[in-house]
Amino acid sequence: MMRATAIGNRSGMSESEDGGNRRSALIGLLVAVVMLAVGLWLARNLTAASKMQDCLMSGRTNCNVIEPAR
Repeated sequence: MMRATAIGNRSGMSESEDGGNRRSALIGLLVAVVMLAVGLWLARNLTAASKMQDCLMSGRTNCNVIEPAR
């Protein structure tokens, strides 16, 4: 029968292993956030390009986007 050598360490993992797992989780979360941001940026640009193409294909000549005054 094996005994736990570390007192107060419930999972049996050392602190360095726990830190590595936490670091991996944070890196994974960062990658997911970056992928989400890139996906939203790409969707926004593709939507704008699609609207421009629809305008041009309908035969209009004034398809420029008018920015509101700030």
